[in-house]
This record gives sequence, C-alpha cells and structure tokens, in this order.
Amino acid sequence: MREPAIGTAGCDLRDDRLRRFAAIWSRAVHPTLTASVSRAEFERHLVPLAAVLRDALHARPFDPRPAHDVGAALVAAHCTEPAALPQILGVIDAYLVLYLPPGHPMPAEESRARCSRLQHAVAAGFAQALAEHARAEEAAATKAARAALAEAERALHTSDARFRAVFEDTSVGVGIADVEGRIIDINGALQGMFGSPGRKATGRNVGELVHPDDAPEFWSLYRELVRGDRDHYRVEKPYYRSDGSVVWTDMSVTLLRDAAGEPQYQLALMEDITERRQLHARLRYEATHDPLTGLPNRTLFFERLDQALETRAGTGTGAGPAEEGAGRFGLCYLDLDGFKAVNDSLGHAVGDRLLVAVAERLRACATGPRELVARLGGDEFVALITGPSAPGEATALARRMLAALAEPVHLDGRDLSVRASIGIVDGTAGELGAAEVLRSADITMYRAKAAGGNRYELADADSDARAIARHGLTNRLPAALDNGEFFIEYQPLVRLEDGTVRGAEALVRWLHPVHGVLGPDRFIPLAESTGLIVPLGRWVLAEAARQARSWYTEGPGGTPFRVNVNLSPSQLRYPGLVADTVAVLEDAGLDPSALCLEVTENALIGADEGELRPLRELADLGVDIALDDFGTGYSNLSYLRRLPVSTLKLDRSFTRGMQCAPADPVDVKIVEGIVSLAHTLDLSVTVEGVETGTQADHLRLLGCDTAQGWYYARPGPPDRLHTLSLADAASV
Repeated sequence: MREPAIGTAGCDLRDDRLRRFAAIWSRAVHPTLTASVSRAEFERHLVPLAAVLRDALHARPFDPRPAHDVGAALVAAHCTEPAALPQILGVIDAYLVLYLPPGHPMPAEESRARCSRLQHAVAAGFAQALAEHARAEEAAATKAARAALAEAERALHTSDARFRAVFEDTSVGVGIADVEGRIIDINGALQGMFGSPGRKATGRNVGELVHPDDAPEFWSLYRELVRGDRDHYRVEKPYYRSDGSVVWTDMSVTLLRDAAGEPQYQLALMEDITERRQLHARLRYEATHDPLTGLPNRTLFFERLDQALETRAGTGTGAGPAEEGAGRFGLCYLDLDGFKAVNDSLGHAVGDRLLVAVAERLRACATGPRELVARLGGDEFVALITGPSAPGEATALARRMLAALAEPVHLDGRDLSVRASIGIVDGTAGELGAAEVLRSADITMYRAKAAGGNRYELADADSDARAIARHGLTNRLPAALDNGEFFIEYQPLVRLEDGTVRGAEALVRWLHPVHGVLGPDRFIPLAESTGLIVPLGRWVLAEAARQARSWYTEGPGGTPFRVNVNLSPSQLRYPGLVADTVAVLEDAGLDPSALCLEVTENALIGADEGELRPLRELADLGVDIALDDFGTGYSNLSYLRRLPVSTLKLDRSFTRGMQCAPADPVDVKIVEGIVSLAHTLDLSVTVEGVETGTQADHLRLLGCDTAQGWYYARPGPPDRLHTLSLADAASV
C-alpha cells in the first residue's frame, strides 16, 4: 500500500490512544476497501492520518484544512466504494473527541463543533479525490473504447474475424444498430450490463429503449446522427435492466459510413456509471440536508429560493392566463421561543431531540409539491411555498405550524411546551433578492417575538425600514463614541419656592453625520442591547461632572450646583459602577453632594439587597439618588423606606390636569398625598414636564420642591442654563 501523501510530523505511533482510535477506524473502514490489503497494514496506514486529525482538533487557531488532505489520502488508500465515506465519518464523529481530547481546556461544545467541521473537510477532500479518481478511470475507459472503436472500424473494412475478437474481448459495452435503429449485435460486456441472457436485445429497436430520465436533448441528437447530420454524440443515459432496475451509462455513439460516405451503422460504446452516480447523489444529499433532522439545509433552501425568485420568462410581456401568478412565492421564517433555556437547563442532547420532534411536526405541515420546509441552523426553520396562491397559503401554513407545535413534546418523562414566532414574507419573482427576502422575514419574525411570541406577523416595508435604520445606528454607535459625536444638553432644575436655578439634568444627544441630532430615545435602547451603555454612561457622567465643577467655579461665591445624570438598568448591574463614579468625582474635583443619579422606578422594583448595594454605597458617599418616573411602576411609598433614595421625580402624567385653571381635583389630591408622604419620609419631590405658569403655581402651593420643563427652559448648552423663558409651552 502507498504511504499517504500527507505529512506525519508529530505523529507518535507509540501513543496508545492514537493507536486505539486507528484500530477502531480500521475495523470500520477495512471491509469497504477495493484492494487486497490486510487490516493490520491498513491500521498502520491510518495512524498518521489520525494524528493529523488530532493535531487539527487541538490547533489554535483552529484550521480544518489538513482534514481535506486526510479525505484525499483515504481515496488514495483504495477507499473508493460508496459505503466507505459514512464509515469514515462515523468513526470520526463518535470517537475522535473521545479518544483524542484536547490537552488544554476547551468547552465541549467547541470541541464538538471542531469535530463536525473536520468531518466536513474530510468529506470534501474525499469527494474531490474520488471525483478525480473517477475521471481518471473514465479517461482510461474512454481511451480503451476509442481504441476498440478504431479497431472495430478497421475490422469492418478488413476482417470480420479481427473485429469479432475486439468486439467480444473488450470490457466496454458495445452495441451495433443500423440507421433504422434495429439492434444488430451486442457484446458480452453489454449483455452483463443490462442483465440480458443470450442475444435477446438483438432485433429490438433503439427507439423502444426510452426512460423517463432521458436528457431532453438525447433523442434529437439521435435523430441527427441517423440522418447523417452529425457523426458522433456522447450523453449519460439510463436504461431499464431485465429485472426492472436501472443502469446509468456513459454512452458514446458514432455513425459508421460506407466507402461512399453513406450512413450504414451506429456504434455505441457504453460504460456502467451507476455506482458513481449513486455516490454523487449520496454526497449531494449529505451536502444539502441537515444531519440532525433530515430536513433540507440552508444550502438547498437557498437553491430553491433563488429558483423561486428568478423572473419567469414572459412575465410582464403578455403572458397568458395559465402563466399569471407563476412567479409568486410565500416564505415563513420560524424561530422557537425560549429554546436557549432548554439547552441551558436540560442539556444539548435534550435540545437536539426536541429539535428533531419539532422538525417532524413542521414536515407534516408542508406536504404539497410546492412546499419546502428546511432547517437553517440552531432553532431556526423556514418554509417556502411557490405558485399563484402562495401568499395566502403561507399564512395558512404558519397557522398550521403554530397549531402543530401547540401540543407539548414528551421527552424523558417530561412534557416540554414549544412556542414559536413566525415572520411571513410574500411577493413576486424579480422584485427582491434572496438576501432581502430572508432579511425581511427575519425582521418580521423578531416583531412577532417582541409582541409576545407564539404568533406570526406579516412583513411590512415601513417596519423593515425602521429595523434596518436601527441596525445602522447600532453598528455606528461604537465609532460615534470614539469620534466624539455625542454631546450633552442641560435642562434647568428650578426651586419652586423662589424660582432660582438649583441644578440641571444632563441629557445626552447624538450628532449623527447623516440623520442629524438624535434624542436619547433613538439610541439609548440600542446602547443597552449592545452593552455600549456602560462606556457611554461613563462618558456622560464624566462630562456632566466636569461641567458641574465649572459652574461651581464660575458661579457667584462658589454657589453649590447639582447635576443630575441618568443611570440605566445595565449600568446598575455593572460591577464597576461605584469605582467609576468615585474616580469621575475625584478627577473633576467635584463634591459627591453635587451629583444626583436618577434611576427609573421600574429598574428598582423587586431589586434585592445585592442589587441595591451599589446605590447604598454611593448614597453613603453623599451622592443623591433620585427615583425617576415615579408613579409609572408598581411601587408604593412604604417600599421607598428600604431604597437609598433622597428625591422623587414625579411622572408628568400626574400633573397634566394642572396645566390650566381650574386644576383637575383628582390630580391635585394625588400629588398632595404623594408630597405629604414623601416629606414625611424626608424625601424631596421634583416634578418633570412643567409646561405652564399655572401648573408651576399649583405645584408650588402643593409643596413640591423643584421642577423642570419647557415652561422654564428647553434643554440647551451649558452657558444658557440660567436663561429661563417662563413662557407657557402647552396649548391650554
């Protein structure tokens, strides 16, 4: 046996685990070899190949390319039977990680993912080498066939005895027919290929040997040849054997002419390529189907989607009624709700079994000839429908899929409920590309998930545009912070008792290079979802503290001046919050009492002592803590006794009824009660959203301490902080 054309550096044949893996591999693959090689010799041959897989599995960074050469080396070692590849990949899948685990810490999920990619590389190398092997054999057979043809032509014109010797002894199937199609003779190789005893094929007409899978151009080529319009053609053609099975042939047909040049006979040379086509079909299936669920995978789905989206010939150019709507499609993009919790709590093995059960139910929902269900990966599935009624059928299919998943899946004695969110896109071929369709479906699916899940939503162009815009802003956020695109505006906090400015709330803005100035509602949720809120919040805190120190220094007599900065829930959970705040205060030279951190009521509802500890530490340092948007959550004043807050910021919804006279008596009573109880708890009350002088007067009489709103001033640059408009901003 030839040594594999692959490096063996670092391979230690004495390594017991490596030899055991090679022994298991040899037992599985040896029966499929096409050469007479002892199993012991084959096992020694596999050891360096196993070492290559081991080294690739452990390598950092990971590179699966060496496994491609392993697949090629196995073909060179006579693993050329179709049954060899499943045995090769099966042993790698089951035993590579078990017998040759990484020597350094590596998560099991990563090692399995690496093993899977190594299998794909081995299969790719195997397929490529096998195709080259097949081409080499085909070339040899063709050469022999052409030699036989040349010899046959000479024999026909010289000696029938010599022709008969070539005709009978060649291993290539040979058949002779006249130009009318009547089969005159076939050799023994062709009889064996068709399973026909004796000379039963002789006398039949070539035109009778029709198969449903004949290439569309085959019979036109045949007619051109027998008319004398062409001298040769070559095709792959299936035939029925005598037992009803099918043999695929690589057939080369040549027209034989007489001395005058008139067509006399047609000579066919045939090679049996059935096994090669079966191997290619198997490799094609494995490349286009999900190994876990058996559903079509991403590759096959995109092939079908591309076909569905191709503009039909004649569309828009007077196509008849039969063609109308032929280019319509509908697509359902399905993602399981909460599937990660199943993997995290019950393990990936249970998660995989759940995915298999889900796949079976989804497969049963799409049984029509124009319906395809595929698994894109993870817990994402997609269904494609084509045809004139595809849009309506897609919605009906989404309902069927949700209904099919409504029944819990029973696994290991437990019932697992399954919920899913589905995005539906429909349209006409030629309008959108595959990537655009899938993006729209993905966006729509997440809208369904955001609406509570276990439902479907229909694609909407405006919603897609908003989601794409949000994605663009999200991608731009890190660079925006680095490029200094954020700035802060300040809104005065006015003492209601005497109308003086007591402080300001810092409000961050984004000067986007395309969209202009964006308010925090446009980008703070995006910063929260990406984790950028922590560095952005730290920057806002530092800038606000620096500005507060500047106000203090430049103010008359060094008047203390407080700045309010908002904290998001993610910042509250950030372990470095206290240390960052202390560092900012020290760098700015600002007293802690000049800083007030605003936390929304909803962020503190149900918080335990561990979550409240950072706020307590900051309050102990002298930093004020304000409870923002008070009244919008479910807390109550008695709950406030355990919170380290010193200020309540009353939500504007409680004071809108006071914008004009007479004031809403219900709002007056509510605010009066909150202020009284807050003062009893030694808490100050700030009211936001004050828009009229009447509203400010009511709040002052009710005992509120400070207020902010457009009546006093809109947010602006720091040098305009003391410029109060005192003008009504609301229509009353």
